[in-house]
Amino acid sequence: MNSRKLGDAGEDLACRYLEKQGYEILERNKHYSRFCEIDIIAKHKNTTVFVEVKTRKNNAYGTPFEAITKTKYEHIRQGALNYTTEHKIKDYRIDVIGITLKPEIKIEHLKNVYL
Repeated sequence: MNSRKLGDAGEDLACRYLEKQGYEILERNKHYSRFCEIDIIAKHKNTTVFVEVKTRKNNAYGTPFEAITKTKYEHIRQGALNYTTEHKIKDYRIDVIGITLKPEIKIEHLKNVYL
């Protein structure tokens, strides 16, 4: 499985997970620049949630959360600010979902992340 297919599979799992938790998926793979792609934009109650999804086959080379750098976070934050300005949204947060596929599927959800 190449990295794009792995990422797509992880995003699909994350969307199903979020929907089971009561989130409404608004958009996927929203691009703001060549540096900023927001994986999932969802609505939970009255809050717009920008979700970064990181998927790993296993933890041999680190956990999914270790792949989120301060620079990556800043790009996501800037994209979220652009989106909230465009859509006049006041209540939002940034979440991160880490998915490990082996030895078993493990989904971890960190809410309201700041770096």
